[in-house]
Amino acid sequence: MKKTILLNLLMLIVIMSYGQSGFYDFVVKDIEGKDFKLSSLKGKKVLVVNTASKCGLTPQYKQLEELYKTYGGEQFVIIGFPANNFANQEPGSNEDIMEFCEKNYGVTFPMMEKVSVKGDDICPLYQWLTQKSKNGKMDSKVSWNFQKYLIDEEGNLVDVVEPKVKPDDVRIVGWLRN
Repeated sequence: MKKTILLNLLMLIVIMSYGQSGFYDFVVKDIEGKDFKLSSLKGKKVLVVNTASKCGLTPQYKQLEELYKTYGGEQFVIIGFPANNFANQEPGSNEDIMEFCEKNYGVTFPMMEKVSVKGDDICPLYQWLTQKSKNGKMDSKVSWNFQKYLIDEEGNLVDVVEPKVKPDDVRIVGWLRN
């Protein structure tokens, strides 16, 4: 009897975990359309941020770049995901976005292709970031441009930082220094 219960429990665990993806399982497209394997970020802290070029928070690109220059490298990376989900504030093509970021903010951290971060067409990575059933940590909702997701060196979601919180905030810098 105990053996049957244990076997059934084990099968249930296998069924529940089947198909579940972790952060490192995703392959996204960079802004130039090339595959970008998130597994290449193993061992680094990662800040995932949805961006927009025509938003009141767009100046955060400058702070993100400064954060990347200060802490980026072997132990930390920022990956930006342009999204047009809020008030049509990212209407341009990937090429337009890349040019805007380089020209206006000197962005050197990796930028990905434009995606949807909410709604029926939400991209798979943002499904993972926003659903506890997928990330194992918490449910969240992308409330606006420049929402930040903190991922630890093992690919676990650690926290969500609201859009208006600047990238150089003690909450983010403290996490990077630990």
